[in-house]
Amino acid sequence: MSMETTAWTQLHSVMNAQTETRPFARATLRRIGAFARPHRTRIAQFVVLGVATALLAVATPVLAGHVVDAIVTGDDEGTVVRLALLIALIAVAEAALGILGRRLSATLGEGLILDLRTAVFDHVQRMPVAFFTRTRTGALVSRLNNDVIGAQRAFSNTLSGVVSNFVTLLLTLAVMLTLSWQITLLALALLPVFVIPARRMGSRMARMQREAAALNAAMGTRMTERFSAPGATLVKLFGRPEQESEEFAARARRVADIGVRTATAQSVFITALTLVSALALALVYGLGGWFALRGTLEPGAVVSLALLLTRLYAPLTALAGARVEVMSALVSFERVFEVLDLKPLIEDKRDAREIGGGPVAVEFDDVRFGYPSADKVSLASLEEVASLDTRGGEEVLKGISFRAEPGQTVALVGSSGAGKSTIAQLLPRLYDVDEGAVRVGDEDLRDLTARSLRETIGMVTQDGHLFHDSVRANLLLARPTATEDDLWDALRRSRLEDLVRSLPDGLDTVVGERGYRLSGGERQRMTIARLLLARQRVVILDEATAHLDNTSEAAVQEALTEALEGRTAIVIAHRLSTIRAADQILVVEAGQIVERGTHDELLAAGGRYAELHRTQFEERDPAKVGQDIDQKDTKLDNIIASI
Repeated sequence: MSMETTAWTQLHSVMNAQTETRPFARATLRRIGAFARPHRTRIAQFVVLGVATALLAVATPVLAGHVVDAIVTGDDEGTVVRLALLIALIAVAEAALGILGRRLSATLGEGLILDLRTAVFDHVQRMPVAFFTRTRTGALVSRLNNDVIGAQRAFSNTLSGVVSNFVTLLLTLAVMLTLSWQITLLALALLPVFVIPARRMGSRMARMQREAAALNAAMGTRMTERFSAPGATLVKLFGRPEQESEEFAARARRVADIGVRTATAQSVFITALTLVSALALALVYGLGGWFALRGTLEPGAVVSLALLLTRLYAPLTALAGARVEVMSALVSFERVFEVLDLKPLIEDKRDAREIGGGPVAVEFDDVRFGYPSADKVSLASLEEVASLDTRGGEEVLKGISFRAEPGQTVALVGSSGAGKSTIAQLLPRLYDVDEGAVRVGDEDLRDLTARSLRETIGMVTQDGHLFHDSVRANLLLARPTATEDDLWDALRRSRLEDLVRSLPDGLDTVVGERGYRLSGGERQRMTIARLLLARQRVVILDEATAHLDNTSEAAVQEALTEALEGRTAIVIAHRLSTIRAADQILVVEAGQIVERGTHDELLAAGGRYAELHRTQFEERDPAKVGQDIDQKDTKLDNIIASI
């Protein structure tokens, strides 16, 4: 390794290492060992390979010195040829071991990345919905990417580097001291010239890199927001393109300035260290030559010392920065373990049961519930706040009790924020109740497996979320084993068959981010098709037609009628016209059921439901509007007559 390469390596490691200097945690080391245990064979091979590579690295300079001595002493040609062939064989062996080591390094590193990413991904999927409502997606994705890769470097780079560099250092020092202890001490005295500037310059450039990373992140966030379908629409409606361009260009210009400063500083630093290394080599040749001319040192030893000098600085500088790299890897591991240690609030019991076959009833028995506080479901680092909000736990539902018999439809109505959607979220066990019980098929949800709940309970929300994927993939999410005929049958029953057949690629047409290539009504019908395909026995409709026009609402209502047939249903409705035929209507206010009955019974009672009905339909009744206008005109005529 050349002096210049050594300088670049040291500078790069300091620039990219974490600067935290926390003490080693034994628990963290034990957990790292647990992840490394399945790879222990490869780790051992990697270490042995590093030692072998170090031995070969020291052998070449020594043999080169023997070649020079053979030439100077006029030895026979065969000796020189044999030494040259041995050097060539060592070079071939070094190349082969280098390739093998790189393969082992990649296998080990990628295997660890696979294990860590899978563990984090699987764990995050088990987290409650409350976790995702608080966590910044970018921060969570960073744990799966940057921190996992940072942890991987501990095995693929740091581990092998420490072992091979330590062995190389010991062998090189031993050989150099044997050849000339004076020149060896001189070489060691020059080490601070490499390490200290690298640390200072590395810290300076690390700050510039962090600033550039922050600016790039800001630009990335801005582009993500502006380039999404809703964001682009908002900018076109209310934004100022010139100002948007200026603000983006200002950040991009700052990144460019930092790039120029970083490149200049790197060039100055590397040039200076390369010059120092050249002067060090000149000093070795000068002092070694002086010793050789006086007969106290062999000419070949001078050449060996010069070649060994580079083999000395490389491991010394690497080991000097090893602690920083190890601490950086530990920080990455701790950040990954921080996510893995966040305990899911909802987990299957060991003896959890499956839901029985046939139609099922749904029952809420004196349910009380409050949303968990942030400190129970999230991490400050994932929310990017100094400390988590400890507020929470206030009761949102206060003794909710009702029962929907198999095949019945129960509708929930009431003011915004009354607790209707919360009730809907408790049924598929997105949250667990604080008191009371929610039962499906007369079994407490907490005693049932999550898989059986997914197979039994389906939900259609008002936003009709779809993934940026094909129509086929979005439908198969509900039932991966569905056939082509099953897909078309679900689309036909949801009134989407004609639309999908008219798309350029049919079922393989990509619907766009969040399904924005489809209209609101089409997205809703797509989610209903997914529901039909899943064949779930309990259906939850959370204001599935809230934001649709009359035409789209009519089409969705037809699809919903198909979807609800023969199923137990919980329907949250803002438009009361959609739930007239419900078997039972519950009026929810302030987390309590204040009225219950059929549409006719509640109207006759003249309570809160009748008030909601009157308010909603009087606003839409043209006759009523006309009557109000006539009354106002009559009052105006009377006023004029009195004047």
